[in-house]
Amino acid sequence: MSDELYHKCHEAISQGRAILEDLQQWGFESIITSPQEEPVPMAIQPDSALTPENTNTLSEMEINLKNCCLCPLSKQRKNIVFGAGNPQARLVLVGEAPGREEDQQGIPFVGEAGKLLDKILLAMNLSREEVYICNVLKCRPPGNRDPQADEIAACEPFLKQQLALIQPELIITLGRFAAQELLKTTAPISKLRGKWHEYEGIPLMPTFHPAYLLRNPSGKRPVWEDMKKVMQRLN
Repeated sequence: MSDELYHKCHEAISQGRAILEDLQQWGFESIITSPQEEPVPMAIQPDSALTPENTNTLSEMEINLKNCCLCPLSKQRKNIVFGAGNPQARLVLVGEAPGREEDQQGIPFVGEAGKLLDKILLAMNLSREEVYICNVLKCRPPGNRDPQADEIAACEPFLKQQLALIQPELIITLGRFAAQELLKTTAPISKLRGKWHEYEGIPLMPTFHPAYLLRNPSGKRPVWEDMKKVMQRLN
């Protein structure tokens, strides 16, 4: 089995299991799930080989990162949350870092904020399979705290290479941290969102994080205005 096919199968199984769990919570008690199978072990590169510039595909980079110990976050993570979606996506969405459920499943944006993000994409006539979703950090910070300087320094080269390999037409940053990190600014998200910026020659639209919208529903209208600008560019 090729590395890319293995990654796609593992991702599909994880997503399907999450959907079944949701349905069971909604009352579909008759659903029967098959026992979880352990993934086939893959060859892991040592830390000295973690040079993103030498990787030619996203799947190759993800495999190389499986055993990453470049920062202290590696000591407590359950899974690397590398990214998911179309490796030739026109649109990439970049968040801050994995949360608890993302760390459990190894997939970005699968918690409540992820469900809201799915709804936003659906309203844009898009799906996860059409876009690419990732985070600045690939491991969960304890207590979902803000990323620290050494963690950013360890992960940033991999994010840059992800974006270089995908070569998207547009980037959306979700939340303050992702916008400030990619744009190298300290400006607040309230000042950045709704305006086009640029990252490595790629148009970039900052907007509020879906988790913020869960706490502040009034932010949904501004986010939708941001997304309409993105749709205009895509069309």
